[in-house]
Amino acid sequence: MTHAAYDLLLPAVRSTCVVFASPHSGSEYSAAFLAQSRLDAQTIRSSEDAHVGALFDAAPRHGAPLLLARVPRAFVDFNRAAEDLDPAVIDGVRRLSQNPRVASGLGVIPRVVAGGRAIYDGKISLAQAHGRITTFWRPWHDRLQALLDESGQMFGRGILIDCHSMPHEALDTIGSARPDVVIGDRFGASASADIVAEVEAALTDAGLRVVRNMPFAGAYVTQTYGKPARRRHAIQIEVDRALYMNEVTLERRADFEDLRALLGDVVARVAAYGASDDRAMAAE
Repeated sequence: MTHAAYDLLLPAVRSTCVVFASPHSGSEYSAAFLAQSRLDAQTIRSSEDAHVGALFDAAPRHGAPLLLARVPRAFVDFNRAAEDLDPAVIDGVRRLSQNPRVASGLGVIPRVVAGGRAIYDGKISLAQAHGRITTFWRPWHDRLQALLDESGQMFGRGILIDCHSMPHEALDTIGSARPDVVIGDRFGASASADIVAEVEAALTDAGLRVVRNMPFAGAYVTQTYGKPARRRHAIQIEVDRALYMNEVTLERRADFEDLRALLGDVVARVAAYGASDDRAMAAE
């Protein structure tokens, strides 16, 4: 299923409550957007979670939908609130509160890409910003909400795996035990402990080094869709980009397929975990 905002890969039979989504791997940079930007076609991709959709594309084979962004994060960020408008890049916006992400240029309409490099020479109009939100941001979130609602109706719960990649240099603060993957549950607020433990075990049993919440605990998506008290759980997964690609050229490493297969096994295990009906379990 294709929409201007996303591609939705559906299983032949929905057999698990787990939904996989990749909000930052969109790579369709329109000619109009590139013409509007001061950056070249390669530099503007530096904030993109390149190839993450391919890394998790086993999901439909194991009964789970996979929702993939089509438009890039530099154009509109699905992992920010629609209200996170940056007055430094959108003409006519008033600063209502001190939002640290907006202040750093990473609002719903980003001002910068990785390394703090400005996307535009000036500002875009408020009408343009609202147009991007209406045309792309809202359909993405409407579809994600619908998928999780279907999970709840079919299985009594919904589990969202929010798939991302992270720059290798972002892990410099971790110390000598540099992880391969950071899982974020907003320090326990967005998912039940048993579900987080199962996802962590699936990753570690696959041979990956995993830490929780540092330096990435989850942002708008996990905060919005992770409501454990309502049997809605959201976990962010950040994979070190250096494991599978050249971070400058975005070219896949020669062993890309090895990591893809390994994560395919992780996807299979997590999907199987979500295949049980939570309502039946609660009744036992």
